[in-house]
Amino acid sequence: MERQKDQGSAQPSLNGVPRLVIGGATSGVGKTTVATGIMAALTRRGLRVQPFKAGPDYIDPSYHTRATGLPSRNLDTWMLSEAAVRELFARASRGADVALVEGVMGLFDGYSGLDEGGSTAQLAKLLRAPVLLVLDAGKMARSAAAMALGYARFDPGLTLAGVLLNFLGGETHYRWAREAVEDLGGIPVVGYLPRDPELHMGERHLGLIPMAERKTLGALLDRLVETIERHVDLDRVLALARAAGPLPEPPAQIFPPVPSPAVATIAVARDEAFSFYYPENLELLEAHGARIAFFSPMRDHALPTGAQGLYMGGGFPEVYAKDLTANASLLREVRAAAAAGMPIYAECGGLMYLCEGIEDFDGARHPMAGLVPGWARMRVDRLHLGYLEAEAQAPSVVAEPGARVRGHEYHWAEWAAPPGRECPPAYRIVNQGGRPEGFAHRNLLASFLHVHFGAAPHMAARLVAACAGWRA
Repeated sequence: MERQKDQGSAQPSLNGVPRLVIGGATSGVGKTTVATGIMAALTRRGLRVQPFKAGPDYIDPSYHTRATGLPSRNLDTWMLSEAAVRELFARASRGADVALVEGVMGLFDGYSGLDEGGSTAQLAKLLRAPVLLVLDAGKMARSAAAMALGYARFDPGLTLAGVLLNFLGGETHYRWAREAVEDLGGIPVVGYLPRDPELHMGERHLGLIPMAERKTLGALLDRLVETIERHVDLDRVLALARAAGPLPEPPAQIFPPVPSPAVATIAVARDEAFSFYYPENLELLEAHGARIAFFSPMRDHALPTGAQGLYMGGGFPEVYAKDLTANASLLREVRAAAAAGMPIYAECGGLMYLCEGIEDFDGARHPMAGLVPGWARMRVDRLHLGYLEAEAQAPSVVAEPGARVRGHEYHWAEWAAPPGRECPPAYRIVNQGGRPEGFAHRNLLASFLHVHFGAAPHMAARLVAACAGWRA
């Protein structure tokens, strides 16, 4: 994973970096295809394009990173404070020629139907960024003007600067829809994408197939860039981004002014089965004194040499359960490290790996590390999805009891404490009736909760301190 290690020590500066939010009228209008294509096309022009993703998403950013060569970063106005969003945006955008933000869901959709919290629109206003709206106009022409006009007028504080029409039947269809949007709606149209099944990116149960598993994306990106260059006015897109005005200088609050010297090595699981990490989580660990050592739970037979802690993020362990089970030597080493007191922090897929086993979608059972009592079972009929506000219930490697943190969950798995087994919960979910979540015992915390350390930098500092204090 490429990380910009020099960012923690410099004061962020936003000034007037050109920036544009690419939002969708709804989910499924092709935001990721459009955003990734524009990012790749501008990068191939020689521009330094800093990508971002609104909301809690790990997969779409992996496509942005492939398109631009830079880590894509999440900006989430529900999980993170406004000050944190500005700081993270400033920190990543320094030196960029343009910053492009892919939205989440529909433009105005967020945590609640009653306000804008967590929405793409809220983020665009916070960043004072113009919005390019992607419309699925495949089955309309003049009606596209009514949609565009409605989105433009819904929130007077938002700058809807342009429209891109997707899934069109050809030039004549485009001309009809463009004339309607521009002449009747008064909104510039920067171009369109035609209906093309070759541009489909491929999905499964949690969305797009993660980039860690895509071996042949190059041809798809080439076709996408060629299509963008043929049908989208990229100079006009850049003009929209350059119309964004200056932003106030944000104070640096999340990252320490001077990174701490390295005091502990933390092993981080990363391969096709485990790829869900916010870049800032790893960077904050480094800023507080961690040396990051990546390893593959599928292929490496031992933890990295000198590891003093273990961080297992999310991903798709259910897809690769056979390979994970087959790597028995690593499972034994993880058990031994846990028994010796090594600090372990696991999220979602990491929790599943640490369970007694995983029962996949077909009902096949795959034994795992056995550090968390009970089995993780995949359920095709129940998706757990949403923002969570959690309160820590016991002292752990990342939090003191009573500490509050915001995060999200997105999984088809279920895990519950087995009857009669001691399973102290990691958290109480405040915004869901106080239900227990996860498992925390001694040196181990495992939960379905995904946490952005930008919302809780103390968690990163505490984990590093716990690892530094442990020796095998």
